[in-house]
Amino acid sequence: MAEEALELTAGERTVRLSHPDKVYFPERGFTKYDLACYYLAVADGIVRALKDRPTTMERYPDGVEGESFFQKRAPKNLPEWIPTGRIAFPSGRYADEICPNEPAAVLWAANLGCLTFHPWPVRRTDTEHPDELRIDLDPQPGTGYADAVRAALGLREVLDGLGLTGWPKTSGGRGLHVFVPIAPRWTFVQVRRAAIAVARELERRSPQEVTTAWWKEERGAKVFVDYNQTARDRTIASAYSVRPRPHAPVSAPLTWDEVAGDAVPEDFDLATMPARFEAVGDLHAGMEDRPCGLEAALELADRDEREHGLGDLPYPPEHPKMKGEPKRVQPSRARKDPPPSG
Repeated sequence: MAEEALELTAGERTVRLSHPDKVYFPERGFTKYDLACYYLAVADGIVRALKDRPTTMERYPDGVEGESFFQKRAPKNLPEWIPTGRIAFPSGRYADEICPNEPAAVLWAANLGCLTFHPWPVRRTDTEHPDELRIDLDPQPGTGYADAVRAALGLREVLDGLGLTGWPKTSGGRGLHVFVPIAPRWTFVQVRRAAIAVARELERRSPQEVTTAWWKEERGAKVFVDYNQTARDRTIASAYSVRPRPHAPVSAPLTWDEVAGDAVPEDFDLATMPARFEAVGDLHAGMEDRPCGLEAALELADRDEREHGLGDLPYPPEHPKMKGEPKRVQPSRARKDPPPSG
């Protein structure tokens, strides 16, 4: 007979896990209990990635084959010991999002079917100034992880030249994420401007392999540098988050040697990651201790605009129209639209 509930110890707290035998990943047979044990095994890493960050939960209450939803607002039954951070959205609305500051908070969320944690690039004490510049290398159709690796190695050189230190991790899919810790002195608009400058420089160096084209019809078989992941209200899956795919992959921090070596995303999943974490620990530990400055990247953005006429790029469709932003009309449609009369 299946257990109705059990209790797990996380630090000094006890967390109730309901229906621990519920299967979350049918292809692998992983249960809710397996998910909870995984997050306990990597607790130091996942808490480091989430601490004091307002976090959206990507929930799959019935497992990866069931319905899912993103929960931004903290539920009414939130334990009093889990803090929240108030986030203002571009629409003008706001939400109080959970800040998982200890292993028990991560387990509490896992009990709700949260597989993936999407933290904001800010701390709850200052939600207007990001302390991470996040770069998403997204392979387009016709490309794969090996292409993302080449782009990431090129990106590292660009970052180094701008005085920025990148910390890579697998996305849990075919791509790579590179996080740059920064001093929280710049606004979301400025951080996005710096990300665009970095992306354009990488594209200049590898025009046959990398693209900054926002419209899919213009990207081709290249790796897209998704600069809009730095736009306000956009988040990226945290390190150590389990991703909602049949084989239960996780977003795994890597060393740059591993990026250049033979590591592949399939190496890192709910079953293999605990042993890796025990062996190597949190490869991103200490990342926050060495924040970088965006001065050189912003100077590059100014030079691109001044010398090459390269200004802003389109924001995501749901984002309010921004000053200086080009039209959000895909090129093929713009060509079909008749010019205004008069």
